[in-house]
Parts: sequence; structure tokens; C-alpha cells
Amino acid sequence: MSTVMAGRAIRFYDSTIGKKAVMALTGLVLFGFLIAHMLGNLQIFLGQQTMNHYAETLHGNPPLLWTARIVLLISVLLHIWAWLALARIKHAARPVEYVKRANVQASLGSRTMSFSGPVIAAFVVFHLLNLTTGTINHGGFIPLHAYENLVNNLGFIPFASIYIVCMLLIGTHLSHGIWSMFQSVGFSHPRYTPMIKTFAAVFSWILVGGFVAVPVSIVLGLGK
Repeated sequence: MSTVMAGRAIRFYDSTIGKKAVMALTGLVLFGFLIAHMLGNLQIFLGQQTMNHYAETLHGNPPLLWTARIVLLISVLLHIWAWLALARIKHAARPVEYVKRANVQASLGSRTMSFSGPVIAAFVVFHLLNLTTGTINHGGFIPLHAYENLVNNLGFIPFASIYIVCMLLIGTHLSHGIWSMFQSVGFSHPRYTPMIKTFAAVFSWILVGGFVAVPVSIVLGLGK
């Protein structure tokens, strides 16, 4: 039975619908992580003690922490893999580009997905080296001192600028990605499509606003 189910799963993934489903599921996992990460970052406004306690609590349960990290890593890899597979299918279906591209009705997010995705992936690596491992940092890196590390690094204008630009790219990526996720699981109807698109855009930019508020407040000296 397990062999039959594995065969069905492989055949499902081999289909375009299967790859879109993988994109949707992994996108949902990554979207959930972004919400949790934003809420964690916003604790900077509650002060040094609260934010450092939050970091200590996260690292105080290694099995849970590493399970979350492994799930996120697998989700990122599958998300990229499915995207590349869908890109190959699209290219095979139309190997020659249109002479004149019809982008009038396409959103900014849909037009920049192939650009924003790789940039966001590179930013994730930079972000991990900057604020997780401390390999690339400004002003010194202190393990488990999330408040000091965040203030020292995002108070450095070049790092803050990179962070803000990448957050804006994440906003465009999410605004289209969330809508595509709903579409992939069958929520596509003329009556509900405008509402879903509005929800995707509004929620994405609220999320990005939460992230951007942190470096902006640090640079302007508005933190607690």
C-alpha cells in the first residue's frame, strides 16, 4: 500500500498541478514563518530585556528550534525546486518569447517573481550570516543578545538599506504569491478573486510594514 501511495505521490508531483500544490504548501509554511518572525522582531519596541528573553526562550529548546529550522529549510528547497520545474515547463511550452509582451494587466508582483525570488534567497543567506551566526556583522555579535545585535546591525545604514529594499521585494513577491497560493488550491472565482487579491496585497504590505518599522525606528533612534 505504501508503495502504491508513493507512486501516486510521485505521479501527482510530476504533474503541473502537483508542482503548483507544492509551491502553495511550502509558500504557506514560509508565510507563517514570516508572520512569527515579524512578531518576534517587533518585540524590540518592548525593550532590551523582553527581546533578549525571547531569544533565550527560542534557543532554550534545541529540539523544537532545529525541527523548525529543518522544516523551513526543506520548505525553501522544495519551493525553489517546484518554481524551477514550473519555469522549465513554461519555457518548453513556449520556447520563443512574444515579440510584444502583454503586461498591461499583470501585477508588479507577477512581473518581478523571477527577479525577486533569487534576490530574496540571497538576502536570506545574508540575513542568517548577519543576525543568526554573526559571521557578517557590524558593531560586534553577542550570542542570544538579539536586541543588541539587531540595533548594532540595523543601525548601520548600509545594512538597514539592504534590509528595507529586500523587504519591499518580499512585499511584491508575497502579494502575488499569496494570491497564486489560493488559486493553486482552487479558490478561483470571478466573485471572490478581487477580494482575495485585495487581501493578499493588504496583508503582504502590513507584514512588510512590520519588518520595515524595525530598521527605520533604529536608524531614527525611536526604539525603546
